[in-house]
Amino acid sequence: MRFRIVIIIFLISYLGYSQEDAWIYFNDKPNSQFYFDNPLQMLSQRALDRRTTQNISLDIKDVPIHQPYIDQITASFGITVKAQSKWMNALHIRGTQADIAALAGLLFVDHIEYANHSLNFRIAVGPDINKNSQKKFQNILVNYNYGTSATQIQMLNGHILHQQDYTGTGKIIAIMDAGFPGVNTAAPFQRLFSNNLILGGYDFVARTNNPYVGFQHGTQVLSTMGGFVDGQLVGTAPNASYYLFRTEDAATENPIEESNWVEAAELADSLGVDVINTSLGYFEYDNPAYNYTYTDMNGVTSFISRGANIAFSRGMICVTSAGNSGGTSDPFIGVPADALTTLTVGAVTGSEIRGSFSSIGPTSDGRIKPDVMAMGVAATVATETGVITTNSGTSFSGPILAGALTSFWSAFPWFTNAEVIQLVKQSADRFTIPDNMYGYGIPDFQLALNMALLEVNQNSVTNIKVYPNPVKESVTISVPENIDTFSIQFYNSIGQNVFTQNSNNSIQNISLQALPSGIYFYKIDAANTVKTGKLIKQ
Repeated sequence: MRFRIVIIIFLISYLGYSQEDAWIYFNDKPNSQFYFDNPLQMLSQRALDRRTTQNISLDIKDVPIHQPYIDQITASFGITVKAQSKWMNALHIRGTQADIAALAGLLFVDHIEYANHSLNFRIAVGPDINKNSQKKFQNILVNYNYGTSATQIQMLNGHILHQQDYTGTGKIIAIMDAGFPGVNTAAPFQRLFSNNLILGGYDFVARTNNPYVGFQHGTQVLSTMGGFVDGQLVGTAPNASYYLFRTEDAATENPIEESNWVEAAELADSLGVDVINTSLGYFEYDNPAYNYTYTDMNGVTSFISRGANIAFSRGMICVTSAGNSGGTSDPFIGVPADALTTLTVGAVTGSEIRGSFSSIGPTSDGRIKPDVMAMGVAATVATETGVITTNSGTSFSGPILAGALTSFWSAFPWFTNAEVIQLVKQSADRFTIPDNMYGYGIPDFQLALNMALLEVNQNSVTNIKVYPNPVKESVTISVPENIDTFSIQFYNSIGQNVFTQNSNNSIQNISLQALPSGIYFYKIDAANTVKTGKLIKQ
């Protein structure tokens, strides 16, 4: 009997690994012109507006995968389609090696990449450093009573943003995580629902519309950005809007989670999301054949890191936790923290000393990582039952920074993602002397705010007048008489251009009756100079 049990256990183990994970890439998108002619079939208006604001053109990556290709793969014997990516024009599939290899003969298949690296033709470059397992989670207008969350916000001078009423209004954050139980019931999150700031979510693990399941890691992550309990906890972006995406199955570790993340990022892009927070990291999997090595930490090898790079090219900012392996013998970051364009965040204590667990760089191709630091040792969080407590990990320094960045971006919604990231780095306390322990250091959002204001006003015309402000019906723009022409643009709080007009008169009256009440930003171009500001429509 014991011998039969051993055999059964062996067969179960063998069969578990006989099923391979792989990505199958297609070579074209035959119906692309239809989508270019009908962009709302692939992106929301908000997403298109974000592209326009940042001067980003549509391209073939935006076009969905050709459905007949998906149908033919799905119908293939022994093949299960687990996820898909239009950016990569690829499917994540599972099956035996023989069944997967047979798909290479299809005319529309470009190539197949196995998660099992030994099955691919790859040439290793540089040292092959094996990494031990790491933990994968990683003008005063407003005054908040921060309670114990004060340190993590004030360290970044995030309270200065809040005092100027820059709290993330009009910006959207997508959170990729392991689950959000309690968010729909616990008190620290009720303010988000009362103000309609939870825009939706999806469980990519179970493929359902209910994200309020799984491991509460995502719940605690959200609390550092959007949680609110007066006198105990205030998030760094309390008035931002949020999408909650469960991409991580905490019970297992498999490359499907990378594909879930990329699929969620594509959905976030189509919905017009501005910032993606990822408090997840990958290096080792349940099947050791799928593990990465340090050489792979080059920003372009892993599926998820390539997805993060594409997300940036769509106009979004990816903020990613550095990882919690800093105290091990192999203390380096994982993926997607190695991505070329992601803002990778390490963890410090309340006294601004690097947490010993915070993963370090450089990447295998020599880039500085992490990029910046925030408080991740004994950070204040809310649990799924609403208890305010503390927790440690780059899982919390990442979203604390992501929320502050989002609040900062809400002050200048016309800035590009690259401009925002550069200002954040430049404001950090080690910007001139970065290293692979602290990166560029701890950002100072008051300094970033000052630098941004200097940048937008350095060529401004001080004697251009905009009045009245606040305005009820019409606003008057007055420029010096020696200026022949000028243009005026108004943007709403989410960065959409809602009004543009050119004028040949030194005084121009503009009716704003058609615009709803709210805060608008204006930009006046006159005589090769620019004036910007905020206008309140009553």
